[in-house]
Amino acid sequence: MAAQTQARDLFRAAYENRYTWDSDFPGYVANVELKQASEVYTGKIQINPDLSVEIMEIEDDTVQESLYTQMRDVVTHRKHIPFDKAHGSSKFSLGKVDPSGSQEIIVEGDAMGSNYCVRDQQISLVSRVMGRMAFIIHHKKSLATRSGYISSHYSAVFRNPKTNDIIRQMEFEDTYEPVGNYYLMTRQVIRTHEQGETTLMDIQFSNVKLLQPATV
Repeated sequence: MAAQTQARDLFRAAYENRYTWDSDFPGYVANVELKQASEVYTGKIQINPDLSVEIMEIEDDTVQESLYTQMRDVVTHRKHIPFDKAHGSSKFSLGKVDPSGSQEIIVEGDAMGSNYCVRDQQISLVSRVMGRMAFIIHHKKSLATRSGYISSHYSAVFRNPKTNDIIRQMEFEDTYEPVGNYYLMTRQVIRTHEQGETTLMDIQFSNVKLLQPATV
């Protein structure tokens, strides 16, 4: 029981140390420029107070969908969900400690089969199985804020859970800057290696402005 409590406390400390937007988050709007190979696309994005995502003025449907997916991922990591709501029904136990000092946290009762590693009060690894896809995310660098850390450099490896064959590898470099009382993304560089080919997507956000709260 003591080991389980220790595992929960270690993971909870890292989970609650992540930077998230608070309940007063007003949303924001920004211009966006997406570069992929020789193609350049420009438009606008809007994150609403309810954290819904809008992509505007990009005519290419595939690019619009790709950007929407990326922004949904960004929002997911900035959304505040209390620990007990997200993990209250899970059981935690301690696993191995790797040479870097990263402590494995084994989880029971998670619908996505998640396991984690934590180091220096940060989540250093996430491992999940979602249907026909398994993935591991390695946290490499972070940005420290007064309200927690933001993972700024991380990689993801996607595998077939039955064969363990690698399907896709991705590396992310995220830049956040303070706008008003919030840290917002101003650039994301994504390198994807799949089927022997490597592609690069460079997304830059400019004229980033918080939305004005609705008046009652």
